Amino acid sequence: MKLVTAILTGDIINSQMVAPENWLPHLKEVLSVYGTEPKSWEIYRGDSFQLEVPSKVALKAAIHLKAAIKQEKALDVRIAVGLGEKKYSSEKITEANGSAFVNSGQCFENLKKTTLAIKSDSEDLDATINIMLQLASLSMDNWLPATSRIVKAAIEHPNANQKQLAALLEKSQSSISEALIRAGFDEIQKMMQFYTTQLHQL
Repeated sequence: MKLVTAILTGDIINSQMVAPENWLPHLKEVLSVYGTEPKSWEIYRGDSFQLEVPSKVALKAAIHLKAAIKQEKALDVRIAVGLGEKKYSSEKITEANGSAFVNSGQCFENLKKTTLAIKSDSEDLDATINIMLQLASLSMDNWLPATSRIVKAAIEHPNANQKQLAALLEKSQSSISEALIRAGFDEIQKMMQFYTTQLHQL
């Protein structure tokens, strides 16, 4: 099975409650980590976005985006990850096509109370990862802004220890440690590693 690319389709929950200048820079900052606009990502309809990343980093990118948006208390983000092929390229990501785009669109339409899910052509992969995402969301959906900021920094500096993160964020090492435990970050990292392992086995 060819899972050559991943398409993330998302929108900002409660975007009307917070001025765009409070969350749009966070969104653009993280999208820019993974590529350039409009070839790799686009924001459309005000609060919706689409992003293309290699399939192996799709889950990391989704959680990175969630941590960025949840720095604003009232906000959250819904993200559907579609895995598959890209058969037609365009200057704009929203005009490209392939099974990854179809899977992402279908997955997004089926997001009800869930804020993060994946869809590929492998039912086994989807079932396993989506159960894990639902469990992870019990923690992630309740991240407070301060926790989200620390998780975002931990994702962006994967080789930094807690002492280095504390210096970066001007916080005590104990507050970093407590926030990452509260966020379930260790378990989330294990989930991301499991996801990439499963991709290699397809």
